[in-house]
Amino acid sequence: MPSNDARTLLLTAVPTAAAGIIATVVSGVVAGGKGALGAVVGTAVVILFMGIGLVVLQRTAKKLPQLFQPMLLMLYAAQLLLLFIFLALLKDTTAFDFKAFAFTLLGTTVVWVAAQARAYLKAKIMYVDPDKSGPKP
Repeated sequence: MPSNDARTLLLTAVPTAAAGIIATVVSGVVAGGKGALGAVVGTAVVILFMGIGLVVLQRTAKKLPQLFQPMLLMLYAAQLLLLFIFLALLKDTTAFDFKAFAFTLLGTTVVWVAAQARAYLKAKIMYVDPDKSGPKP
């Protein structure tokens, strides 16, 4: 994974994990052990889903840069759809507190998207390839 991609992943996963830790503490205080477990599971699901999506997006951008924006829109739609399906499948679970899980899922998803947008805004990625634009010697 190139350094820009690793930096973007780091700049998105760390704030998401921090939000997950805060959600775990709050859920543990409000709903007890099952609430804390639900928050941990919610954080792990978001980091896993969004992390895989980011890796797929970066590989697509490298191989087919003209498909970056359509791929980005399709990827976000697919990720949100998968998260909603995941919520629907686990709504009757008794292994952990579902409300803590759902609120953590929502909160960490918002943090991930905001952190990813910030990482892309702060990245110094050249949009012109100097090797291809100049004349050949």
